[in-house]
Amino acid sequence: EVQLQASGGGLVQPGGSLRLSCAASGFTFDDYAMSWVRQAPGKKRQLVAANGFNGLLTYHAESVKGRFTISRENAKNTVYLQMNSLKPEDTAVYYCAADRTYTTVKVNPTYWGQGTLVTVSS
Repeated sequence: EVQLQASGGGLVQPGGSLRLSCAASGFTFDDYAMSWVRQAPGKKRQLVAANGFNGLLTYHAESVKGRFTISRENAKNTVYLQMNSLKPEDTAVYYCAADRTYTTVKVNPTYWGQGTLVTVSS
């Protein structure tokens, strides 16, 4: 059974940092591209970041470039999202997702985690 367990969300003040983690199981992690997608209340899902199976290919949405960084540790079957300089508009539920291809993980991933809530507020 495929599982993607996201963690690390919480309440943080504007300008603060959080690191999200997503632990994967049930598939060969090294063979899969990973992504982070967020959904704010009343808004559509937005791709935040993605990386290829070996981490060399990466994508970050314009709205988070320079503030967020996706990375992965294949030995631990885990993908991370380091979020710095957080803004209130970053408030959302953050989901990790997986797919066999880098292209598809950015548009229609096969596997989804349960999400972790990030709230940026003073």
